[in-house]
Amino acid sequence: MARVDIIMPQMGESIAEGTLSKWLKKVGDEVKRDEPIFEISTDKVDAEIPASVAGVLAEILVKEGETVAVQTVVARLETEKGALVEAPKSAPPSPQGEGTPATVPARQQPAAPAIAAPHTGNGNSFEERVRTKSSPLVRKIAAEHGVNIASLQGSGVAGRVTKRDIVGFIESGAAMPSAVPGTRGVGAPGRHAHQVPEPWAGDVVEPMSKMRALISEHMVASRQTSAHVTSFIEIDFTRIARIRAKKRAEFEAATGQKLTYMPFIIKSVIQGLQAFPVMNSSVAGTNVIYRKQINIGVAVALDWGLLVPVIKHADDLSLAGITRALNDVAARARAKKLSPEEVQEGTFTITNPGVFGSLMGTPIINQPQVAILGVGAIEKRAKVLPGADGEDTIAIRTCAYFSISFDHRIIDGAVADQFLAFVKKTIETFPETGL
Repeated sequence: MARVDIIMPQMGESIAEGTLSKWLKKVGDEVKRDEPIFEISTDKVDAEIPASVAGVLAEILVKEGETVAVQTVVARLETEKGALVEAPKSAPPSPQGEGTPATVPARQQPAAPAIAAPHTGNGNSFEERVRTKSSPLVRKIAAEHGVNIASLQGSGVAGRVTKRDIVGFIESGAAMPSAVPGTRGVGAPGRHAHQVPEPWAGDVVEPMSKMRALISEHMVASRQTSAHVTSFIEIDFTRIARIRAKKRAEFEAATGQKLTYMPFIIKSVIQGLQAFPVMNSSVAGTNVIYRKQINIGVAVALDWGLLVPVIKHADDLSLAGITRALNDVAARARAKKLSPEEVQEGTFTITNPGVFGSLMGTPIINQPQVAILGVGAIEKRAKVLPGADGEDTIAIRTCAYFSISFDHRIIDGAVADQFLAFVKKTIETFPETGL
């Protein structure tokens, strides 16, 4: 009797490892030549791997769900000495047209070591590819948290990033290297990534500006990190509109500041965050950080991109103070005079696409925050209201749709809706003395 090593095959030149997803045979089972013995999952393919010789499955060395480097011995077949034949030099094609033999005779061709000699391909070493081509689970976790695996040094084979490595890195709270799409495709890593489009004749190709590239990177990372859900509510601004009309001249004379709807919104949101602290939090691994500071970020659209200057300790400010701070950071954002500190440490963000006429939207969360408020166009609408005599009547009201995109990992829909309802009530009952 003799034993034959069954190895993890390399299903394509760029594949450095595979996940053994399922054993099709158990120890003691007879295996025929070319009969599928296990299934693997790699970065590019899912496939059944056949045995190159007949025998009995004597030993399983890699469990289902484990990810190992190519050429790793995953099991051993016991076979008659006469059945030992040299594996074909030219492997049968895999489902993707690439492949290597599933088994290698132990006495005629020793298995390759787990860490191979440097192998270049497209400018990347074998070690770099091993580290990047981590298991599907590790890549999924990295994608969800916007982490670039290639920038980490793992504890696995040839520096491969393991589940323990990625979870430990995320829970450490360290600055996360952003996941940047490679030339293979864009979006989350995996076989479903979209191919990079090619320009056609007559197309104009321009590189992204640094700001646009960062916005793109942050938005993709946010969608991969948070479980986004969006709720909507309609708010009646008629009372605020009347207060503004009545007090605007006096307010602007006293403060020198233009009075818009936004300070009223910010003031109401602050009260909402105080009533529902989870809306002013961050997720750190399996922990929730409830922020004591309320630092309101307000998105400012610029001709060359988007900035979110932050009003620090907004809960300490009066309506006049919020107005002054808001007008100041917005003006300096447009003049490119903000310091880096003034766009950092926000705990909740408000974006106002309504200034461009948009009725509603589903904004993307500004990481590492857990919610963002979208303000739609504030405009006059015909509304059905109960009359004094109990009959319905149609009235002209100033209204807007608000949306709240929230991270469903820690915020339940009921809480987000209660927060929206609280903001709605605060705005609709805003005291005239609040100025």
